Amino acid sequence: MEQLLDTTTVIGMVHTAAHEVLSTMLDMHVEAGEPYHENAPPGSSEGVVSFLGLAGADWAGTGCLRCSSACACQLASRFLMAEYDAVNDDVLDAFAELTNMIIGNFKNDLEHRVGPTGLSLPTVIHGRNFATRSLRTEDWIVVPFRNGDCLLEIKICLQAREKVATVNRYGERQEFILGR
Repeated sequence: MEQLLDTTTVIGMVHTAAHEVLSTMLDMHVEAGEPYHENAPPGSSEGVVSFLGLAGADWAGTGCLRCSSACACQLASRFLMAEYDAVNDDVLDAFAELTNMIIGNFKNDLEHRVGPTGLSLPTVIHGRNFATRSLRTEDWIVVPFRNGDCLLEIKICLQAREKVATVNRYGERQEFILGR
């Protein structure tokens, strides 16, 4: 399968989106770590994970933020200007909004390269000893960002979609898009 965008471009777009949101909204200086690919679902996790669906005419994907519970509390504390020492509804809402802003900025940059792009509502998961995975084998680009003890990973997966044409009983051609 062809890649939608090259890895270097996606990493640059993630860096820009993350730095814009984290420095502007949280007044937080983060250092980007070494990006890597994740081809298999991660093992058991603890913390907070959020997902946003991305979709264009000929492709689909997901943007994801992942961090520890302590890091999510730090991010929410800076974002909401209140102190949080445990994950609660406010922390989860703040994390969902940060996901919306970072992946939303990424989406805006993506649209300049691939055309109109849809964005779903964020889904946030919190807990201990959980695993996340998709039904398909995917190649995620993971870009880590660190501020002190807080490690935030931003993950992007984009895949081309295959179009399948059918003709209905009235002779009209219909196209369906199937994931690969």
